[in-house]
Amino acid sequence: MRTLALALAALAPITLPLPALAQDEPPRIARMAVQVEEKSIPELSAMLAAGTISSEELTRAYIDRIETLDRKGPQLNSVIAIMPGAIEEARMLDAERKAGTLRGPLHGIPILIKDNIEAKGPVPTTAGSTALLANITDRDAPLVARLRAAGAIILGKTNLSQWANIRSDNSVSGWSSVGGLVKNPYALDRNACGSSSGSGAAAAASLAAAAIGTETDGSIICPSSINGLVGFKPTLGLVSRTHVIPISHSQDTAGPMARSVTDTALVLTALAGSDPADPATAEADVRKTDYAAGLSPGYLQGVRIGVLKDRTGSNARVQAVFAGALDWFASAGAELVEIEDSRTGLEGLGEAEFKVLMTELKVDLNAYLASTPATVKARTLKDIIAYNAANAVIELAWFDQGLFDLAESQKGLDDPEYREALAKAKRLAGAEGIDKLLKTHDVRFLIGPSNAPAWVSDLVNGDHSSGPSQSQLPAIAGYPHITVPMGYVAGLPVGLSIIGGQWQDHDVIKAGYAFEQASKARVAPSYSQRADAVADPIRR
Repeated sequence: MRTLALALAALAPITLPLPALAQDEPPRIARMAVQVEEKSIPELSAMLAAGTISSEELTRAYIDRIETLDRKGPQLNSVIAIMPGAIEEARMLDAERKAGTLRGPLHGIPILIKDNIEAKGPVPTTAGSTALLANITDRDAPLVARLRAAGAIILGKTNLSQWANIRSDNSVSGWSSVGGLVKNPYALDRNACGSSSGSGAAAAASLAAAAIGTETDGSIICPSSINGLVGFKPTLGLVSRTHVIPISHSQDTAGPMARSVTDTALVLTALAGSDPADPATAEADVRKTDYAAGLSPGYLQGVRIGVLKDRTGSNARVQAVFAGALDWFASAGAELVEIEDSRTGLEGLGEAEFKVLMTELKVDLNAYLASTPATVKARTLKDIIAYNAANAVIELAWFDQGLFDLAESQKGLDDPEYREALAKAKRLAGAEGIDKLLKTHDVRFLIGPSNAPAWVSDLVNGDHSSGPSQSQLPAIAGYPHITVPMGYVAGLPVGLSIIGGQWQDHDVIKAGYAFEQASKARVAPSYSQRADAVADPIRR
């Protein structure tokens, strides 16, 4: 029988070490003179262009910041691994810049990716599970290849809710057996939300210029909202999913998470594009554009916007912050249209979505695991379930695998119940959901509070978040959704959601930018030990 001490030791994060310093490298204290906190991508690009900093120095500065805030200090646990080749990539991009070759606005800019996304090199892609510690594929996901082609440096991998939060109804968002529990940089006792928790906390703490998250339903929007970020879930099919550990091909997508709308748009421009291996992206090359172009504070002038009044939740302080956001929309010239019945006719949507996710999880995860190296011994979902049971002291320490068990019992993509659920979910969320709301009320966008403030993390009792949430309709329909900081409750960030129709990604980003410029709501994190009441508990 293992002792409690041994069990707890086994649960310690398995983060890979930071790159060792070469003998000729400058001391860390000198490199810390490079300040990257809250620097935007355009600001960093200007510094690189002026020669006041090199990409190598910039990369080292972020690595130092990870050492200071993620490994030590607040110990955010947001970064699982640093890519060993990051410094070499930076040197190569510095040489290209010196030779007069620039790949674009991301040239020499370090970015973190979620650890369910593959990247070349000796670092495994784990989805936060020790079952995949041998999953070293040494291949770039197409979205990563696009980032590299645009000049971005893949700095490292971020922690996440294990298996992207699909293992159990009783899960703890932000916890993985590989990386431990991610802490919210605004209040360390609070949750960073899942499943892109590490990407959210790391981007908020300026551990990279931006981060990439993935979403099936809320996993970009919630951690962005709760960590004071801009997060963008694109139209399904704008960004490739190949070599990304899946949940559902009907809903999965990757997207950018950053500290401003402009940074988010710049990263999305690099990510977007067709991938022959992902049929959903067939239209992406035709649809994509420069998402940072045409951003204007005046974009909302005269634009009709639907306010989801029946989706604001019960938290009076969140409602008050949202009321302030509506004032900013009005000051930006928008025409606000109240919608009181956005749920009418959508009965059964949640049940249909759940059936789809459970069925596709088994099929899609089995297909992914079959593509992994032979060193990965778990080749199917059934194997993962058996691995977790055999390693329960590590993998099942805090919550069960009930959803995995349920997914394993599903009949597959030919099951008539699955096909009926998929058609119903898409119809209710799309044609009879977002499309109908936009048309009936003659509005361009739908808005509402993205989420409630972060809850206290509780490994024993699991998540206890309370609404509101705007993620379900755009997640199921596959439509664009952005969250932008709109204010704070007791020092905890609250985001504003803007939802548009299919392929209206650029318009949604433009609306987000205009709101951001009107509100100027974002405040850098304080790394407080806990969220205390403040003199004015509602800050705008």
